[in-house]
Amino acid sequence: MTQKNLRWYLLSWLAYASYEFTGALLYHRVNTPLRFSLWLAASVVLIRFLGFTLCYRLVYPRLLRPGRTGALVLALGGVVAGYIGLRALIEEVLYPVVFGFHNYSPDTTVSYYIYDNIFFSLPIVLVSAAVWAGQEALRRERENQLLTAEKRAAEAAFLKTQINPHFLYNTLNMLYGLAYAADKTLAGGILRLSELMRYMLRDTPDGLVELSQEIEYLENFLALYHLRYPGRLSAELTVAGSPDGHRLAPLLLIPFVENAFKHGILDEPATPVRLHLVLTPGTVEFTVENHCHAGSAPDHTSGIGLPNLRRRLELLYPGRFALQAGPVGGGAFRARLEVRD
Repeated sequence: MTQKNLRWYLLSWLAYASYEFTGALLYHRVNTPLRFSLWLAASVVLIRFLGFTLCYRLVYPRLLRPGRTGALVLALGGVVAGYIGLRALIEEVLYPVVFGFHNYSPDTTVSYYIYDNIFFSLPIVLVSAAVWAGQEALRRERENQLLTAEKRAAEAAFLKTQINPHFLYNTLNMLYGLAYAADKTLAGGILRLSELMRYMLRDTPDGLVELSQEIEYLENFLALYHLRYPGRLSAELTVAGSPDGHRLAPLLLIPFVENAFKHGILDEPATPVRLHLVLTPGTVEFTVENHCHAGSAPDHTSGIGLPNLRRRLELLYPGRFALQAGPVGGGAFRARLEVRD
């Protein structure tokens, strides 16, 4: 909850508390001390605040989703039971000891007390559900609007530049044909670069690509760096598991590699840049570790950057990713992404 939302949340409860205390002042029984009515209003506000907050902040965000119905029912039952128990503890145990009065008459049966408080606890359960669902719907609508706007902006930018990338791609193919007879190493580098360009221009109906294609893109990227640092590049890509069945948003892994190659030590065999993919059913985990030059820091400003990547992940994989990046000691930096695809 943001600071602004927390402020509005507390102000709303302050307004409700004012309503309860005003009612206690206006409608307390003439033969009952006013302080009794005020203390009862205080306990009602406190218990309802705790029950509402528990439902709104914990129960519904975690359990109001497909496949969690049983856990949701149990949790709501626990909230109702907690409401009844806490009210009994405060109004029927604490208040008699401290103030000398009960809320309910001494001849009230346990069953009546439970039924009565189940009735009073239901508005907490229902209103908190309505508030949470309404805010969640508004949040998703804002995210959809933002995603639509960003998609339109990206499409507009792509339309403005699509001639240039295709021109470069075709030109690279032509240069490959010219270079092949003269220098096969140079021709191979041009072919790798051409493959990178072709992959970047690829489009799919659902916006996803086979993970094997993303791995091939990383391999082509590494191959170009091997040409740039012949015999000196210390970088390795390992894959544990099969990429079959995994589909991912394109160019999701390369920002980690670019960051490592920009700031990492690339020609030290003792501290190679390690790229490690772990593939299990439904999950893709990618870890990049490198040692940084003295005074170097991860890229947070240029290119796609890790902050921009996090925003992209929030739009494409809401609630289905984990991203950590930071130093791990000894001059090393590690970035780890886990995506549930």
